[in-house]
Amino acid sequence: MSWFYLFIAGLLEIAWAVGLKYTEGFTKLMPSLWTLLAMLGSIGMLGLALRQLPLGTAYAVWTGIGTVGTAIAGMVMLGEPAGAMRLGAIALIVTGIVALKFLSPG
Repeated sequence: MSWFYLFIAGLLEIAWAVGLKYTEGFTKLMPSLWTLLAMLGSIGMLGLALRQLPLGTAYAVWTGIGTVGTAIAGMVMLGEPAGAMRLGAIALIVTGIVALKFLSPG
C-alpha cells in the first residue's frame, strides 16, 4: 500500500506544480486553493508512504514522478519543447524511478 500512497503523492505533486502556473502568483482564488490542497495532499500521502518505505527512496521517487509528470504536462498543455535530448533525460529519470522501486523493500 505504501507504493500506492507514494504514487498518489507524486500525482498530486504534478497537480500542484502545474497549478502554480494557473495561480498567477496566488492572485487567482480557485486555482490557488486547488494548488494548496494538492500540496497538502501530496505531503500527506508522502508521509503515509514513509511509514514503510526508506526516506531516500520515497523522496527520490516522489520528486521523480513530479519531475517527469510536470515536464510532460508542460510539453502537452503548455507547448514546451519536446526535443530528443529532453525526452531522453526524462527516460533516464523514469529508469531511475523503476530501479528504485525494484531495489527497495516495501
